[in-house]
Amino acid sequence: MSLTNASPADAAQAAKSASHILQTLPASARNDALTLIHDGLAAAKDDILAANARDLDLARQAAADGRLSQSLVSRLDLGKKGKWEDMLKGILDVRDLEDPVGRVTLRTLLDDGLELERVTCPIGVLLIIFEARPEVIANIASLAVKSGNAAILKGGKESTESFVAISRVISQALERSQVPNAAIQLVTTRDVIPELLALDRYIDLVIPRGSNDLVRYIKSNTKIPVLGHADGLCSIYVEASADVTKAVDVIVDAKTSYPAACNALETILIQESALGTIFPKVAGALFGKGVELRCDARSKAALEQALPDIGAIVVDAQDSDYDTEFLALIVAVKVVSGLDEAILHINTHGSHHTDAVVTEDKENAERFMAAVDSAGVYWNASTRFADGMRYGFGTEVGISTNKIHSRGPVGLEGLMIYKYKIRGGGHVTAVYGEGEGRKRFKHERLL
Repeated sequence: MSLTNASPADAAQAAKSASHILQTLPASARNDALTLIHDGLAAAKDDILAANARDLDLARQAAADGRLSQSLVSRLDLGKKGKWEDMLKGILDVRDLEDPVGRVTLRTLLDDGLELERVTCPIGVLLIIFEARPEVIANIASLAVKSGNAAILKGGKESTESFVAISRVISQALERSQVPNAAIQLVTTRDVIPELLALDRYIDLVIPRGSNDLVRYIKSNTKIPVLGHADGLCSIYVEASADVTKAVDVIVDAKTSYPAACNALETILIQESALGTIFPKVAGALFGKGVELRCDARSKAALEQALPDIGAIVVDAQDSDYDTEFLALIVAVKVVSGLDEAILHINTHGSHHTDAVVTEDKENAERFMAAVDSAGVYWNASTRFADGMRYGFGTEVGISTNKIHSRGPVGLEGLMIYKYKIRGGGHVTAVYGEGEGRKRFKHERLL
């Protein structure tokens, strides 16, 4: 992994050349490189966390001055909530997955001696632009190496020391492997994102990891395909048939386990017939975790009746609250008549990321999961399960709300495309057709 201050065009050309070598390496060579990366990072833990602490000190000062959001500070902390251990485990999990390169997904006999195959292959060169999260470097590097893709990474200035410390270790590991160092590059030159986004000749896919503003900017300023999501506006609908304990556990986990995550709960939809039974229990549990509820008139009235001492932790919801990704201990609450209104609300106000229903009615649950137009739809489970490691992907490059190629947590399979191979014996198209004396294709499926 090279730390480069080369021009964007030179960096992209080097990555393209390296990708041609990387995609031909055997799985054993790519796996060996991942072992070296893991062991190098594990050995350098103290140095990397010290660099991360320096970034955190500056970030906290910037947040105190109003120049940086608290959610970005939270995402920057590499020593928080097992992030370091998860990062290292993710590398080994990716290493141990089945090789995604060269898998035959279709085989057809077109004619005697003429066989068609569709095989998986790397996309090529990935551009990953991200803010704050230093673990992204290790995640992307491991997924890129395993999938045979080259990657160019451009991180935000708030994580500079962390990025550089991690990148140096990965670079040293790759020097001892068969993977070209230029296959994974961290661009250190400032203010080059517009130039990188113009390099559609060399870069095949852009993956943004960061704020809504960053993602929207990238989507509006490049011809390169973009994989990602701008918002993580996740909702949970609670039906009157829901088990109270399940509702409390699922909602508390979805909102409070990591409020700054894109898969955290932002809107609770309560069926009106559950207002006096389930909702006060859910609200009480959220209050206990310090969550502010922004309630519509009916849900607020129900709480005032059931919990007279709710105080300032319940405020009147504004229309904009149902379109807001809070990334904090705040949740919007709305009362709905039933399943149809809940689905309509989610499809209208949600971001097509991850949404859930809590109910004991199987038919309604299946209908919810079929009708909600999101990358993840869950029944009686926290939205926080929307994660590559929790899905068994090893780790992820991001979560996609796209409708083509890849959707949801994007692991190895989302970084693959395919090509068609034909093996013949001098066959030509001119002899095939429907007329007299013309040959007809056999089109026999072999796989």
